Amino acid sequence: MTGNAKGASTRILGASLTGTAVEFYDFYIYATAAALVFPALFFPSESPSAQLLASFATMGIAFLARPVGGLVFGHYGDRIGRKSTLVASLLIMGLSTMLIAFLPTWYQAGWVAPALLCLLRLGQGIGLGGEWGGATLLAVENAPKGWRYRFGMFPPLGAPAGFIMANGLFLLLGLSLTEEQFFAWGWRIPFLLSAVLVMLGLWVRIKVSETPEFQAMMEKGPPPVAPIRETINSHGRALLASTFASVAFFVLFYVSTAFALGHATSTMEMARETVLKIQLVAILALAVGIVVAGWVADKKGPLAVMAAGGLLGIPAAYLFANLYGAGEPVTMLIALASLLFVMGLSYGTAGGWLPSLFPARVRYTGTSIAFNAAGVFGGAIAPYGAQWLANHGGLAWVGWYLAASCMLSLAALLLLPSDRQDLADS
Repeated sequence: MTGNAKGASTRILGASLTGTAVEFYDFYIYATAAALVFPALFFPSESPSAQLLASFATMGIAFLARPVGGLVFGHYGDRIGRKSTLVASLLIMGLSTMLIAFLPTWYQAGWVAPALLCLLRLGQGIGLGGEWGGATLLAVENAPKGWRYRFGMFPPLGAPAGFIMANGLFLLLGLSLTEEQFFAWGWRIPFLLSAVLVMLGLWVRIKVSETPEFQAMMEKGPPPVAPIRETINSHGRALLASTFASVAFFVLFYVSTAFALGHATSTMEMARETVLKIQLVAILALAVGIVVAGWVADKKGPLAVMAAGGLLGIPAAYLFANLYGAGEPVTMLIALASLLFVMGLSYGTAGGWLPSLFPARVRYTGTSIAFNAAGVFGGAIAPYGAQWLANHGGLAWVGWYLAASCMLSLAALLLLPSDRQDLADS
């Protein structure tokens, strides 16, 4: 690539990574607070386990809203362009997150407090529903030939980046404040800081241009009138296969983050700071898995990497079921890192693979609906379901749940239409 091309690529990849990292920071500070803070402040109960279940249930609201966001932003992203919809999704996500910092608790406002919390979680879901698909298109529709998956891995890298920022900040607050200060006002700080990060994300994104593939599409003719109808009618099988092929990495991630944090601090009664430190180290395995996936998928094809992630997820589930409950930091780290690495193989490939399944005229819609519908089947119920299983059958049942999700995603790859089996450089 020439110097100008390299500079443009750097800006594009920076915009896709920065915006996604900010959006996932917003999403994960909620997940962290749902495990640590919201049970006591918004869902009073005699049972800590019941509090945690109620708090995890609110996480599912955002996943139910994400397909709505994907549908709305996908519609306009396929009709008027990728750039403007990405700016709008970031604003909605940031505003919803920042307002959580100003919410009253149950003890100040009664049922109004959790109702407002659910409403703002709904806003987070709509914002993130339009984010991921647009960010991946910004990357892969600007990728040079042979670099689709290495460019496509940058939006997924926003997940570990956002997680490190979110949990790292909660860890610093826990180490700096007393327990009383943390629950009184300290937990609000991460939500307030979202405003600063959103401004940074907007500044980066406003500077990028529309993708060349979208511009070429618009030159050929008018955009689709109803992108979702065209996607279902013409690409329904690819949509179904890609949705269920993506379920596993949602389950793996939210079990190894939100559930693992809540279970360790409540059921296992471990110190909050200890578990956060373990997760901050373990999340690096996710980043490694994503990078490995991007490089290998460009060389060997995406399906080989997706299949490897599903297959390796089964022994990783066994490790989690047998090592995490021991309560030893080293074994807990091994259990979490194993899950997150194999999750990274599938998730890192998905950044380039999902957009490749749909033509440019409905690519935003198809990618967003597949990714966010997978979030409903995977992420929406993962923390709650894992906590329920742990309460009734222990971590062994959680391990079976993880393994089953991997087998489901493996089976879904077989549903792909034959003309979309080899998409390494489409």
